[in-house]
Amino acid sequence: MEAPWTKTVDQVQTNLEVSLETGLTKDEVKKRQEAYGFNELEKEEGTSFWELVLEQFDDPLVKILLVAAVVSALIVINETLELGESFSLAHFVEPGVILLILILNAIVGVWQESNAEKSLEALKEMQPDTARTLRNGMWENDLPARELVPGDIVELSV
Repeated sequence: MEAPWTKTVDQVQTNLEVSLETGLTKDEVKKRQEAYGFNELEKEEGTSFWELVLEQFDDPLVKILLVAAVVSALIVINETLELGESFSLAHFVEPGVILLILILNAIVGVWQESNAEKSLEALKEMQPDTARTLRNGMWENDLPARELVPGDIVELSV
């Protein structure tokens, strides 16, 4: 069902084939659990540190800046060799600054990504453990929330 929150109660009830008086039957719950699985967020494997770092450089603007740093370094090397001078750190300030900015950008990006992953894990932990649900005409007080299926009538409280 598309956007059930925009539908009337009767439309949702009809579409999900559920009665507001009795809820779902045991057989219907079993069918829906087989069709939809458990009501829980999928556990995703965390992204490794190095994958996070490499993702920070997978951006067109970052790639352009990397190319600019390399081209700038090559120009410095070429000019220094043509003039017969010896290399010094002063010659590489421009490409060094570009690379430093890119490294700082990667550090901030990895930090933000790891914080986002931790926040998602915290949200998963905040999921309610049980629900008050109407099934077979009776209210079940402590039904594990992971056993809820589309069409379940639940009581919300604050």
